[in-house]
Amino acid sequence: MFAQLNLEDLLFIDIETVPGRANFADLDEKFQELWALKARQLAKIEPDPADIYERAGLYAEFGQIVCISIGILRETPAGRYTMRLKSFANTNEKQLLLDLCDLLNTKFTGKSYCLCGHNIKEFDIPYLCRRMLVNDICLPQLVDCTGMKPWEVPHLDTLHLWRFGDTRSYVSLNLLAALFKIPSPKSEMDGSEVARVYYEEQNLEKISHYCEQDVITVAQLLLRFKSLPILLPEDVQST
Repeated sequence: MFAQLNLEDLLFIDIETVPGRANFADLDEKFQELWALKARQLAKIEPDPADIYERAGLYAEFGQIVCISIGILRETPAGRYTMRLKSFANTNEKQLLLDLCDLLNTKFTGKSYCLCGHNIKEFDIPYLCRRMLVNDICLPQLVDCTGMKPWEVPHLDTLHLWRFGDTRSYVSLNLLAALFKIPSPKSEMDGSEVARVYYEEQNLEKISHYCEQDVITVAQLLLRFKSLPILLPEDVQST
């Protein structure tokens, strides 16, 4: 499969999410009740819903998207690849999603394009679709997998590629990057800090940079899967 994979047909994508409110106490009464029910499902013991509210960003019903980074690879005449990155970051989630949709609907409508990321089939793409519906936005063709069976979803997921049919375990992108000697992604912060950086530091630029590192690392991983040279810092351009 790797030999036939055209890297220029891939649109690499990663999203960053946070809880819908800075604190559990900021939720209205109804959503406090609903999160309390969710918290009981998540915890092995009876939890205080406020204590695990930081996990709300993992669920589209209780979280929101604050940054989306995308990237494309292009081959040079010398046979190396370069990457162009673009990030959408906004405190207004609906505008953020509309900006992404506008790009997808105008630049990536051909049937050959395919979304690519790590664990995007279970997280990024379902989350995107759900938040678009919540914000009354029509799903772009490239992300819409409504009603598809799991094996019909066309997105390319490096987690699934690495499984080779094994579904028993989750392998993080950081682990694969270390295994393939790819420069470590997200060195400035980790996923547990995104909500704090968003609500306390209000630093969308920092979150965007963090998000872009995953996009770059997934591309690097596919280059390694195909036994090609990885990207150098000067090969990556962010717009």
